[in-house]
Amino acid sequence: MASAEDSREARVRLPQLKLDELLEELQARLDAARGTRDRVHSLLEAVLSVGRELELEQALHSIVEAAAVLVDAEYAALGVITPDGKALSAFHTVGVTEEQIARIGPYPEGHGILGELIRHPEPLRLVKISEHSASYGFPPNHPPMNTFLGVPIRVRDQIFGNLYLTEKRAGAQFDDEDESVLSTLAVAAGVAIDNARLYEESRLRERWLRANAEITHTLLSGDAPAKVLGLIAERAGEITGSALAAVALPMEDTETLAVEIAVGMDAEAHQGLILPMDRSLMGLAFSGAAPVTSVDASNDGRISLEPRRFEGLGPAVAVPIGSGEAGVRGVVLLAREAGRQPFSATETETLQAFAAQAAVAMELAERRRDAEEVAVLQDRDRIARDLHDLAIQRLFATGMTLQSAGRFIDHAGAAERVDRAVDDLDETIKIIRSTIFGLRARDGGAGKGLRARVVRAVGEAAPVVGFAPSVRMEGLVDTDVPREIADQVIAVLTEALTNVARHARAGRADVALETDGREVRLTVTDNGVGIPPEGRRSGLANMTERAEQLGGEMDWSTPPDGGTRLVWRVPVTEG
Repeated sequence: MASAEDSREARVRLPQLKLDELLEELQARLDAARGTRDRVHSLLEAVLSVGRELELEQALHSIVEAAAVLVDAEYAALGVITPDGKALSAFHTVGVTEEQIARIGPYPEGHGILGELIRHPEPLRLVKISEHSASYGFPPNHPPMNTFLGVPIRVRDQIFGNLYLTEKRAGAQFDDEDESVLSTLAVAAGVAIDNARLYEESRLRERWLRANAEITHTLLSGDAPAKVLGLIAERAGEITGSALAAVALPMEDTETLAVEIAVGMDAEAHQGLILPMDRSLMGLAFSGAAPVTSVDASNDGRISLEPRRFEGLGPAVAVPIGSGEAGVRGVVLLAREAGRQPFSATETETLQAFAAQAAVAMELAERRRDAEEVAVLQDRDRIARDLHDLAIQRLFATGMTLQSAGRFIDHAGAAERVDRAVDDLDETIKIIRSTIFGLRARDGGAGKGLRARVVRAVGEAAPVVGFAPSVRMEGLVDTDVPREIADQVIAVLTEALTNVARHARAGRADVALETDGREVRLTVTDNGVGIPPEGRRSGLANMTERAEQLGGEMDWSTPPDGGTRLVWRVPVTEG
């Protein structure tokens, strides 16, 4: 009997066991379906969240955060690939603190495993990073990482960058589903990045249009040229995120450019510089009538080393202002800090269009000034004609009448007064004729200003000195410095450069001419042997005497780094 009962109990338990297993399997499948549903829901939420971002930087950060959540990774990063497709230009991370990043050092440039994904833009999944043949290892203070999953991000069939995920939580491995989810997110990320780029480009175009409108309004309002050039430099620098912006214009009758405006980082090192056409970025852009770019302006063989003016700066671009039949009117230079992104082709084209619009505005303003000048000259001609045809003739007739009437005057005193009146009328006629000549005179002094004379003097001295001295000029040197003082400036400059050639044994010389409307100051500095205590002083005495005759002074010194510094200053206004 016991055996029969045991058999019945076994038959009862068997269906129960099968039912429990079936229920467990059903529960597992329900959990899996629920998990799949939740994951799909999370993926859709991530896609929508990423797609809502219009700011590119924020969109990139949202993509990295969504990727880490979707595949449950402790660390995530998005590396943006350089335009040439060979390295990483930017890096966005999740899971690593700012303090950790500072201890680790610079962001990776795309070597090792990261470079593998750049060279072969296909999903890559690893159980252990260090076992891959392309692994370089990690720098000091880097957190340990083993598991890895990477997928490329494409924007319009171009590789924009890569998503890198490491260390799946709970010690698990990345699987096929993780790879599928991340690849789907990468597709959505490509669309979001493209939208953010288009939005950014539209905002950038809007800023350029506003800047062009501002410059045109300023020019046509009759503001001073210096203000307009400053506005061109400031707006171009702001929009492109440049640390330095400068504008140079060609000098009359010389193959040089004068930097009229410089704003930003070390602007004083550029302001007033006289640049050659063949050894400067701005000169090359002007002479070639085309943009010239440099990846690193501080170490570019096309740019003269002296004077040093690009320290701390890296990528730079020089764009001509104007082109075609109207000719190039000047050059705008932009430079970013060292380590920043070089100027892209798109940025250069946009900047060129901005400079072209500025040139058109300058042309319109110049035509307007020409028309106003013609009107003034025509008015002068009319006044001169009226003075000649009416005033002089009447005065002459009056003088003749008085002279004839004087013969009939018997009183000696009265006759003398009449003769004096006739003489006064003759003198008045001479004065009026002189005024008429002045009204009709035309300026024939082009190229004879102090700026051009200084550049020519330095250029003529270069073969004797053995190198081309740098030149910097600030202030209205052509306007504020009278001719007689300008002659003395040229004489002193020639004497100073001759002394450098004869005695200094220098490899560099800097010439600076400045005026603030009250005094003019000429500074000549070299890196030679200095002035020996027992040396001759005849040249220095001549230059000192020239300064003292004009109420000024001259002094010289030896800078801490050697050489000679000569400063010659005289007042340009009386009192």
